[in-house]
Amino acid sequence: MKVKVGLKCLGCEEINYSTTKNAKTNTEKLELKKFCRRENKHTLHKEIKLKS
Repeated sequence: MKVKVGLKCLGCEEINYSTTKNAKTNTEKLELKKFCRRENKHTLHKEIKLKS
């Protein structure tokens, strides 16, 4: 069961990335350190739901 999720930057509050994840095996929210173009540095991004 794949679900579309977005990755939202904690610094600028903008959704910079979108990906899919398996909702049955990964029940916790994703937290990844990704590059934010607005802040021009690597920041922590958290998972949010996207509309299908």
